[in-house]
Formats: sequence, structure tokens, C-alpha cells
Amino acid sequence: MDADVTTYYIDGVWEVLVGRTDRDNDILSLRMARPNDWWFHINGMPGSHVVLRCHDREPPTRDILEQAAAIAAYHSKARAGGRAAVHGTLAKHVSKPPKAKPGTVHIKNERTFKVKPMLPTNL
Repeated sequence: MDADVTTYYIDGVWEVLVGRTDRDNDILSLRMARPNDWWFHINGMPGSHVVLRCHDREPPTRDILEQAAAIAAYHSKARAGGRAAVHGTLAKHVSKPPKAKPGTVHIKNERTFKVKPMLPTNL
């Protein structure tokens, strides 16, 4: 069971995966994401789940995290607005509540990033 995801690259190195539907978001967040990948979602409104693939050799910088958060904001109802609050956490802190509908997750240990919705400039 594969998810239909959109892939972006930050600085040509950092892979960012974006779910397209609630089902894709479930698969991306709960099956495809590795424990130390970063997971992002817009705060308080509909939007795609976004996963930043992380490397074992180096953690992402704050700038890389903010760029991934901006992608999450872009793929949400906040796209046309100004700065938006995006929650981010390690994928190991994302779980699905029992009997929850597709696309619904519970997160812990999150950080909030205030970012302008945008895609990477180096596509």
C-alpha cells in the first residue's frame, strides 16, 4: 500500500514528502516516516502531513526545519495568508488515536514554527 506523495528537495539534499489525501497522510506519517524524520502540519486547520527525511550523519538546522514547515503551510488552508503556525516534531512522536478517522494523528513534544507559506526556491 503506497501513498501518493509530492516530493521536494531543500538545498538539493533534504527530501521533503507531502501527503495528498487523508489516506496518504496516514501512510506517510505512520508507515513511511522513520523515527528520527521530522513531521509537520499546519496548526488548527486542514493541511497535508509533511515529512522531512533526516540523515544519520547530521541533524537538520533550524533553517532547514523552517523551510520544511513553510512547505507544510503552503500545502494547507493557510497558503494565501501571511505567516502561519506550523507544528513540527520527530516522527516517533506521532501516533494515531484508536478508531480515529484517516488523517487524524496525535503528536507530542512538538515545536511551533512561524513561517510564510512557500515552496523551496531551488526546485
